[in-house]
Amino acid sequence: MDSTRSLGGRFTNCILIPQRYLLGIMASLATFTSHTLRVTISLAITEMVEKKNETLVDNKDRCPIIDNATYVAVKNHDVLYDWDEHQQGIILSSFYWGYTVTHIPCALLAEKYGSKHVLGSGMLLNTVLTIFLPLVITSTGGDWVILVVLRVIMGLGQGMVYPVITTLLSQWVPRKDHGFMSSLSFAGGIMGTVVTNSVGGFLISWSEQWDTVFYFFGLLGLTWNIAWQLLCYSYPRTHPCIKPKEKEYLYHELAEHVSEESLKTPWNEMFTSLPVWTYIIVQVGHDWGWYTMVSDLPKYMNGVLRFNFKENGALSAAPYITMYLATLGSGFLADWLIYKKYFSIRLTRQIFGAIGSLGPAVFIVLASYVGCQKYIAVTFFTLCMLCMGFYYPGVKVNALDLSPNFSGTIMALANGIGVISGMAAPAVVGILAPNQTLSEWRFVFWFTFFILSGTFLIFLFLFSEEIQPWNYGVDDEE
Repeated sequence: MDSTRSLGGRFTNCILIPQRYLLGIMASLATFTSHTLRVTISLAITEMVEKKNETLVDNKDRCPIIDNATYVAVKNHDVLYDWDEHQQGIILSSFYWGYTVTHIPCALLAEKYGSKHVLGSGMLLNTVLTIFLPLVITSTGGDWVILVVLRVIMGLGQGMVYPVITTLLSQWVPRKDHGFMSSLSFAGGIMGTVVTNSVGGFLISWSEQWDTVFYFFGLLGLTWNIAWQLLCYSYPRTHPCIKPKEKEYLYHELAEHVSEESLKTPWNEMFTSLPVWTYIIVQVGHDWGWYTMVSDLPKYMNGVLRFNFKENGALSAAPYITMYLATLGSGFLADWLIYKKYFSIRLTRQIFGAIGSLGPAVFIVLASYVGCQKYIAVTFFTLCMLCMGFYYPGVKVNALDLSPNFSGTIMALANGIGVISGMAAPAVVGILAPNQTLSEWRFVFWFTFFILSGTFLIFLFLFSEEIQPWNYGVDDEE
């Protein structure tokens, strides 16, 4: 333990930026890495299954198959499997069956004992499983049930990511910086999707093997784990290398609303809080739209718009690059507007939340009405994800607004219940669009429209930006 602290101290002493910003960068890399491990299967599965024999069609409900759209990267049929659309939907959604279980337990552990090792252990489990996943699949002859079990375990390992990072932010970040630092931390997941789609597509095409992406991103996960253990700590007060000036600044900025003692979790007050349930409801709506895009956009690009695999990886990434930039930019803008007192916290959350929820709802529907004009469709998907970037400083940050001391638990509740969307969305898409036709997907996108817009309207009128009275804990008698 002492040797690790000493080695970590040597590294952090060489870093000139304040430790809270280093923590924000590492948190961003945590969500980045977790999403590469999570969505690798979404890209790889398009090349893990046997392609059905299709004939050229040219009608209003199917895009024509052109010569370069029939390109397949993996030519060895011994490593391809006969999984139908329903089975693929279950494989993609099974991750979230485990993901939802560990949210609250890990949030409580992080709030009581610190976040560093809670986050590190879960990420290490995911990394190891990702590296061994190809071996398990091939040794079982492509048993999709075994793959589902592995995905459930991976979900258990990643359930702590967002609640624990939210707890870290509450311990390290002053209220006036919540918008940008939370956007920075959570935006890493967006770039994880970008890199998985683009780099993963290249790796599979280059190697003509789908397993290369699992090894590559597994090793990336190991690298993050080593850096995390060396550089990061749960609290400013326990960091051996933080400069006294920064430590004193954080103490004065956080002391009013963040307790250094372990507080009793106000379960009754939290479960009966209208702002908390409002936050949960809008999270469910957002997650439906997000998981529909993350899990199924590569399939839509490949099966409906007929992009070939090389195009699919690159163009599926384009919307997320835009979303990443929008998330960072909107996070900075939100904090600036509040700091300059041009907008109140409440108005900022409302405006940015509206862009982040209603914008994607509109553009995802428009994409389904351009038919086979695939580059126009990609433009609409890109605008959809650009708007979704505003969700983070508009809505996602609200857990920190409501209760710095219990923000991890609030995030665990919202993300955990919101994961119902992650469990349901890919499976529902598999049921609603079994033939991958334009009309089937249009129905899927309209369904997404009503979920996104309806849940946001509830948030718009019922949310609160005020720190709740139970943030400071409750007495045993109460």
